[in-house]
Amino acid sequence: MWELIRANKRKSAFLITVMFGFMLFLGWFIGMYIDPVYGGYFGILAAFVIWLVQFLIAAASGGKVFLAGSRAVEVTKENYPQLYNVVEEMKIASGLPAMPKVYVIPENHMNAFATGTKPENACVTVTSGLMSRLNRDELQGVVAHEMSHILHRDVLYMTYCGIMLGTIVFLSEGLLWTFRFGMLGGGGRYSSRNRSSGGGGGGAQVAMLLLALVLAILAPILAQLMYFSISRKREYLADASAARLTRYPEGLANALDKISKGKVVPEKTSKVKAPMYIYNPQEGNAMKFSSLSSTHPPTEERIRILRNMSHGASYKDYQKSYSQAHEGKKSSLIPQGELEKEQAVSKRSPAERLNEMSGKEKAREVGNMIMAANSFRFLTCNCGLKLKIPPDYKHEKVKCPKCGTLHNVSAAAAASAAV
Repeated sequence: MWELIRANKRKSAFLITVMFGFMLFLGWFIGMYIDPVYGGYFGILAAFVIWLVQFLIAAASGGKVFLAGSRAVEVTKENYPQLYNVVEEMKIASGLPAMPKVYVIPENHMNAFATGTKPENACVTVTSGLMSRLNRDELQGVVAHEMSHILHRDVLYMTYCGIMLGTIVFLSEGLLWTFRFGMLGGGGRYSSRNRSSGGGGGGAQVAMLLLALVLAILAPILAQLMYFSISRKREYLADASAARLTRYPEGLANALDKISKGKVVPEKTSKVKAPMYIYNPQEGNAMKFSSLSSTHPPTEERIRILRNMSHGASYKDYQKSYSQAHEGKKSSLIPQGELEKEQAVSKRSPAERLNEMSGKEKAREVGNMIMAANSFRFLTCNCGLKLKIPPDYKHEKVKCPKCGTLHNVSAAAAASAAV
């Protein structure tokens, strides 16, 4: 496990270094375009400061900045024990030093992601749609996948790269703005110096303007390709670890199958945040093949690899299935040293589901949990109807819409105790 994590760190560190250097070069170029004498130094400093401020904000929030605006509700063992217990089981199995916080986003589509710059401030977040449609084995597979991202420090590296991508996009837009300003307003100090020197540098000025335009357009694209290349391989490794932690690869395979066929909402997900999901909602159902612009490997291929693990749930079994799926290509995923020292991991049988709730019952249960976390109160009428009283309800009595019985609001139990 630790050799796998170290190898993962080395590969990611190289790409992050290249991406960071590219970001500083872009800052230098913008500075040189504005002032060819001293502007390069100030441009590098400005790019670094912009990145540093964003990173410090993300680090201080423990990755919760990615939850901003999502209406995420924190889950406790009391208000939704099944999800909390699954996360707790995977925390123990993975050997994480701290229990991640658990959140549910009230969205009908199915997805999940992990955030946090270190295991001590990590969070695992799932949507209510995922909670209501997956059985326990499938939910465990998804949670194990996200826990693997935390264990491998993927979340930290994706936070680094996501902020760098955002900085590069910001700088590129600034360069385009500077380019337009220069074209319309007669240029900055660079063009002014050329005019003052008699126009001898006109060719150089045109070349500089063209290079600025090309760089402003290509910089975000190249940065995204580097960002996405980091994401794709980490998804395979997280799948391999999830299969090993749960000892039931079919659980994650079935979950991915359901998620990929479910409803997605690409308009609500930024390009920076999309790679953090277990299934990229921007790619949607139309994404059937791998490409340089994809943040995730093809979902069908991920499912096929997991389902072909017929003999066990170890890294060796995943590597064998992965190599079969990439026959004729370079197919090394897991370091050889990790494979040589690993012991066999037998697959378990699927969990019994004798008293499992239906999809509608699960959706109702998740809805009640979210209401409970938002301070709703509950009253069960004698007719069997459960009344859900919002926290801003001002009246002393509430009428049951089914039988007309009046109830005292003060008698309502706290939602956390009722759900």
